Amino acid sequence: MTRAEYPWLLPSDLADPADPAYPGGSGDPEGRRARRRRRTVRDWIVDTTAFVLASVVGLLAVDASSRLGNSEAVVVADQLLGAAACCALWLRRRWPVGLTVTLSVLSTIAPAAGGALLVALFGVAVRVPFRRLAQVGGLVLVCGVVQAFVRPDPTLHRLASVAVSVLLVLLVTGWGMLVRARRQLVAALRERARRAESEAELRAEQAQRAAREAIAREMHDVLAHRLTLLSVHAGALEFRPGAPPPEVARAAGVIRDSAHEALQDLREIIGVLRAPGDREDGDRPQPTLATLDTLIAESRRAGMKVTLDHGIADPAGVPAATGRTVYRIAQEGLTNARKHAPGAEVTVTVRGHRGDGLTVGVHNPAPTGPVPHVPGSGQGLIGLTERATLAGGRLTHGPAPDGGFALRAWLPWPS
Repeated sequence: MTRAEYPWLLPSDLADPADPAYPGGSGDPEGRRARRRRRTVRDWIVDTTAFVLASVVGLLAVDASSRLGNSEAVVVADQLLGAAACCALWLRRRWPVGLTVTLSVLSTIAPAAGGALLVALFGVAVRVPFRRLAQVGGLVLVCGVVQAFVRPDPTLHRLASVAVSVLLVLLVTGWGMLVRARRQLVAALRERARRAESEAELRAEQAQRAAREAIAREMHDVLAHRLTLLSVHAGALEFRPGAPPPEVARAAGVIRDSAHEALQDLREIIGVLRAPGDREDGDRPQPTLATLDTLIAESRRAGMKVTLDHGIADPAGVPAATGRTVYRIAQEGLTNARKHAPGAEVTVTVRGHRGDGLTVGVHNPAPTGPVPHVPGSGQGLIGLTERATLAGGRLTHGPAPDGGFALRAWLPWPS
């Protein structure tokens, strides 16, 4: 959170945005955290003004005491105690409760400390919670009543003197509570803004992470199919060096075409990463359900035995996102079958109706011969499961009853 432009205009409680918690809360009844804060220029102005006002009130009280016929010793004592009370106000930020209690007791015998007492009480109202404030305010009221009898003012009736004391205490306390509430509101708004900024940064990080994961899934889906073709046919050439020339030429052609397509797909993904703005697709159109036949034909040209059972009368009517998910599921199923069951006939089934959803299944029987080891981590099936879940569907996979492997998914198709 940015620092205030003019922190010297703020009270020390709010000048430091690094610690927006307001001192004097339930966990800090004495305002001890304020000890670690230096006074701002505003605090110095306020404290100086309060000192001057308390001194003026004390001087008026001393003058009234001298005119009421009190002895010189009493007047001097009032002056000294009033001066000490006013000087003690510079400690009100560090010990607000203790200072107010001391001045309350002192004011019962020294009316000159009355102005300093009101200033100290205001500081307590600003800095401590209501329960502690009520205790201190009650003590101040009691001391005010005691003062009316210990040092009565001959010009006022005792009841009038008590009423004036109660009124001043309530006014000062209410004013302090209002200031405290306002500062707490400012601190709460500042904390809310800080949390909003943190949450915004967290959402941005989550969005970036989701984008990276989406790109990683897309790279796996696109490149795994091509690279598996390279791996299978290169392995066939390695293990059958004496294969007939036409078969070697066909395998070499598949390797060349797959490498070219893999490079082209990789260029597209890098182009998406480098493109400015919110560009999501490459220059070539993204696969859909209508391009599933092209995928099957490509797999057949690579030597796979693939049967497509396509029961969708209008593939173009399927939403593009759903069709792309079907395409990726079929592509991953064919890739896994090529790696783990070479030579087996693979069946791809697509069924569904608008409003009922769309199902896609990829099944291959158990391989009839030895299977060369092809590295794999299973991340493709994990990515497909997540892709289907994000699309609002579900995906299951596992061994089939005939010993082969089956992959089946259901995806929503809104009416």
